[in-house]
Amino acid sequence: MVRTGDGPCPRPRPAPGTRRTLDPVHSSFDSPGAAAAHFTGQPATGERPLTATLTEVTLDDGRVVVVKRGDGDRAARAEAAGLRWLADAGTVRVPRVHGHDERWLVTDRVATGRPGPGAAERFGRDLATLHASGAPAFGAPPPGGPEAAYIGRAAMRNTTGPDWPAWYAEHRVLPYVRRAVDTGTLGPAEAAVFEQVCERLPELAGPAEPPARLHGDLWNGNVLWGADGHAWLIDPAAHGGHRETDLAMLQLFGCPHLDRVLDGYRQRAPLADGWPARVGLHQLFPLLVHAVLFGRGYAEQALTAARAALRL
Repeated sequence: MVRTGDGPCPRPRPAPGTRRTLDPVHSSFDSPGAAAAHFTGQPATGERPLTATLTEVTLDDGRVVVVKRGDGDRAARAEAAGLRWLADAGTVRVPRVHGHDERWLVTDRVATGRPGPGAAERFGRDLATLHASGAPAFGAPPPGGPEAAYIGRAAMRNTTGPDWPAWYAEHRVLPYVRRAVDTGTLGPAEAAVFEQVCERLPELAGPAEPPARLHGDLWNGNVLWGADGHAWLIDPAAHGGHRETDLAMLQLFGCPHLDRVLDGYRQRAPLADGWPARVGLHQLFPLLVHAVLFGRGYAEQALTAARAALRL
């Protein structure tokens, strides 16, 4: 049992809704329970590890929160800022952030259920509204979020650009191509295929769109189907981007009732003509990230998508 804040001088509890952060100098909690106790103001009574970095912590008042250990410097800060930015749109549900420091992030636990067609269609409508809430620029980080952020365990820079084709090439495709070449995952001749796509992005990108408020890492594993009948989003790599990128990510690894998600989306915000042909173009970013993290198999998928884009 972890008891933090007990004794003759208990730690003051934050007022409801207070956002709590900790100076990095004083951020060295030795356990998920200690971090949960600090950021919720409730003693922790139990821990249940879920993965190497995720732990469910039961609090003294019966609530259960999720404590995540950041994978690198600024990871917890970036994720907390992203969750709050998505929540501020008041559309798709995201777990409440109780607080974070440079190592730990504490959020509410989502009680999960089963995906259904109604929930999927509602999710599509809500996602369209989230995207329409906008961003200051392509590449803009969430308020309070770092420029040097993460997508999964890969570094991702949130540097702004004036238009989507140039920004996508410079900050979401070519940096990962270079890393893959440096590690031998891609050869120089293969890298040239991606460079050709980037040169042609102005003509391949479709009609210009304003910056959308993106989840940024919207694969199916980051969509929780709640017991309340709603979809909840976790683990964002949030930034300003093109709305088709989130939709392309949903399609990359499969999503339950994807057709209903897309139906709901288009009810709220019709997509530009030709969007299905651009799915592979938007999948270049996550596929290249996976190539950097996991190797050659994803590099070959990215090459297939790039060559298909050049045939458009």
